[in-house]
Amino acid sequence: MIIGIPKEIKEDEYRVGITPSGVRTLKDHGHSIIVERGAGEGCRLSDGEYAEAGATIVDSPVDIYSGADMIMKVKEPQPAEYSLLHEGQILYAYLHLAPAPQLTEALLNTRVVAVAYETIQTHDGFLPLLVPMSEVAGKMSVQVGAHFLEKTQGGRGVLLGGVPGVRRGRVTILGAGTVGMAAATIAVGLGADVYVLDVDQRRLIYLEEIFGNKVTTMISNPDNILYSVTNSHLVIGSVLIPGAKAPRIVTKDMINLMKGRSVIVDVAIDQGGCTETSRPTTHKHPTFIVDDVIHYCVPNMPGVVARTSTFALTNVTIPFALEIADNGITKAALSDDRLAKGVNLYNGLVTHEKVALALGHTYSPLSDVM
Repeated sequence: MIIGIPKEIKEDEYRVGITPSGVRTLKDHGHSIIVERGAGEGCRLSDGEYAEAGATIVDSPVDIYSGADMIMKVKEPQPAEYSLLHEGQILYAYLHLAPAPQLTEALLNTRVVAVAYETIQTHDGFLPLLVPMSEVAGKMSVQVGAHFLEKTQGGRGVLLGGVPGVRRGRVTILGAGTVGMAAATIAVGLGADVYVLDVDQRRLIYLEEIFGNKVTTMISNPDNILYSVTNSHLVIGSVLIPGAKAPRIVTKDMINLMKGRSVIVDVAIDQGGCTETSRPTTHKHPTFIVDDVIHYCVPNMPGVVARTSTFALTNVTIPFALEIADNGITKAALSDDRLAKGVNLYNGLVTHEKVALALGHTYSPLSDVM
C-alpha cells in the first residue's frame, strides 16, 4: 500500500502524522511511504531523516493525495484539502466529526473511508489512540490555566500553590478520565486545592487511591458542578462521550456566578465543548472573555508541544496503520472490533452510531456495508 503523509495546514498545528521510525516500520512491511517536503519541520524532523528511513519526499500536497491509498495525518482535513481526497481513499486521522457537519458532508461527498483515531476503542472502553494526546492536553491544561491566572495575562492574579499564610488556588476538574487524571497530577504537584468530579464512582475511588486526601472527589451532578465551578479559580473541562458531542454541563448561569477573571480551560472543545459559552480558539488567539471569565478553548493543545506529541502519537497509530496496510481496510475492520469502531464513514455512509445521531444522518452499521 502507498501511504501519504501531508504537511499539516491547520492553524498552529506543528505535529506530523508519523516519525521516521514509523516510516521504517511500514517500509519493513513492504509498503511505500510518500512524505510532503517540510512535513516534519514543526517538530524538528528533517526531510533527510524521512528519506533515510525509506520515504520518498514530494513537493506538493497534490502529489500526496493523488498518489496515496491511505492518508495518515494528525488533524482533520481543512477546506483546502477536501478536493484533494478521492473515492475509496482511506483517511486515518483525528476527525471529531460530531460537532463538524461541514467536514462530515465534505468527506461523505468524496466517499472516503474515514478512520478516526479518537473512536478506535477496546471492549472495556479504552481509547488507545486518544490516550497519549489526552495525557498531553491534561497536563497542559493546568499549565496554561496557571499562566492565564497571572495578572499580566488578564487573570485574577492567583498562584495555584499559594504560599504559607495564604489560601491556595482552587482547581475543579470535570471528568476523571485520562485528561482529568493528567490534570490532577499536575494540579496536585503545584500544591493547588483540587476538586475532581465524575459520574463514575469507580474512577473517583481510583483517584483517591492514587492521590489520597490531596484531591476532593465528588459525584458529577448539577448541584456539585455549580458549587465547584463557582468556587474555583481554574476549571478544566474534560468530559468525553466517544464519538458524540460533549455534554454542556457548565451553563452560562454558572459562568456568571464565577469569580471575576478566573479561568476555564475547555479540553472538550474538540467535541464541541462542555461549557455553554465555549467556542474554538487558536494558539495565536487562545482566549476570550465571557461574564468576566477567561475561556481557553484551543482544540489542538498538543500541537505546540509537537515533538513530544508526534512521538507519542506514532507509538499508538502505527500498529493499526499496519493492520490496515497489510490487510486492506475491509479485512482489517472485520477482523478487529477495535478498528471497526474507528471507521466513522465508509464510501458515503455514516458508520458510527453516535456521529450519525449527533449530525442527523442515517446510521449504517459497518458490517452491513462492507
